[in-house]
Amino acid sequence: MILKDKTVLVTGSAGGLGKAMALRFGKQGSKIVLSDIQEDKLNETVEEFKKLGINTIGIQANVAKEEDAVRLMEGAVKEFGSLDVAILNAGILRDGLLIRTDKETGEIKAKMSIEQWQSVIDVNLTGVFLTGREAACVMAKQKSGVIIPIASIAMHGNSGQTNYSAAKAGVAALTVTWSKELARHGIRVAGIAPGFIGTEMVLKDMNAEALEKWKKIIPVGRLGEPDEIATTAQFIVENDLVTGVILEISGGVRI
Repeated sequence: MILKDKTVLVTGSAGGLGKAMALRFGKQGSKIVLSDIQEDKLNETVEEFKKLGINTIGIQANVAKEEDAVRLMEGAVKEFGSLDVAILNAGILRDGLLIRTDKETGEIKAKMSIEQWQSVIDVNLTGVFLTGREAACVMAKQKSGVIIPIASIAMHGNSGQTNYSAAKAGVAALTVTWSKELARHGIRVAGIAPGFIGTEMVLKDMNAEALEKWKKIIPVGRLGEPDEIATTAQFIVENDLVTGVILEISGGVRI
C-alpha cells in the first residue's frame, strides 16, 4: 500500500508509541486520525501535527466503550472518506504480583485486585476487539485495509504482569484469527510485539526495579526507540505480503 493520501487511524496516540507511529505516517503524506482518552493532551498533539503540515484530526475516545469505538471509526470516514490503516495501540499498565506473601510466615499480604485485572483487560484486550471489529466493518465495505494490533513480548508471560501478559497474548491470538477471517475482504492484519521501548508509560508506570533488571538483559544493550516501532508499522503497511504474523521488535529479549 502506498501511504500518500491514505487515512491512518492510531488509538492511544496523544503520546508514546502511538504518537510516534502517527507522526511517521503523517510525514509520508498520510491523513491522520489521532485518538486518545486524554482530551487535552490529544488536542495538543493535533495542533503539533498541524503545525508540521500534516492533515490531522483528533477524536477523543475510550476504546473500552463500544459506542466510542463505533463513533471513532465513523468519524474517520466522515472526515476523510475512507479508513485505510487502523493501528490499535491504546493500552495501560497496572503491574503487580498475583499474590504477595510474608517471607517469614508465608501469610498472604496482598493480591492482584480485580480492578488491576479488569482495567487492563478492558483497555488492552476488549479495546482492541472493539476498535478492530469496527475498523473491519468499514474496511470490508471498501474491500481493502490494514489492521495493526499492538501486542507486546509480555504475551509470552512476564512476572508481575498477569493482567498485561494475558491481554497481550489475547491480542496476538486476535491478530492471527482476524488475518484468516478478513483476508476474503481484502484486509490484512499483522501485529507488532514491542520489547522495552523508552516511552513515558514504560519509564513512569513500570516498576523501577523491574525496568532496571530488563535493561541489563536486553541483548542489544538498550531500550528501543519509539520510531523503531513506527518503522515496523510502516513496513507492514507498505509490504502487501505481510499478514497473519506478530513481529517481535525487542532487541533480542526473550521472556
